[in-house]
Amino acid sequence: MSMPDVDVKGSRPLSPHLQIYKPILTMVMSILHRITGGALYFGTLLLAWWLIAAASGEAYYDFVNGLMGSILGRLVLFGFTWALVHHMLGGIRHFIWDMGAGFGRDAREWLARATIIGSIVLTILLWIIGYMVR
Repeated sequence: MSMPDVDVKGSRPLSPHLQIYKPILTMVMSILHRITGGALYFGTLLLAWWLIAAASGEAYYDFVNGLMGSILGRLVLFGFTWALVHHMLGGIRHFIWDMGAGFGRDAREWLARATIIGSIVLTILLWIIGYMVR
């Protein structure tokens, strides 16, 4: 016995996707939290590379330091710093939610804004302090 031909495409509901959803700040922050988490893997590899270079000898350490000290290297390290701080603040935001607080509309928006502004300000502050100590 054969099944009758049915227009399967027209009879199924569409799954929600990014073209249907209107991007809101908390949604963008969730996506950014995932992206920064992925970027931290790359930054951790750079940190491990620098530590291995330090243990390998002066010549190799100078080579890696030269790369990290270049404009491109500093830009990558600045991005790694921002990803680290942003991911940490996003984790604190999620911890607040885990405690059962911050679910109101205003609180969610405030936490999202505080995360993005705080990550930018703290990253710049860390780099200023780093250059002052240096």
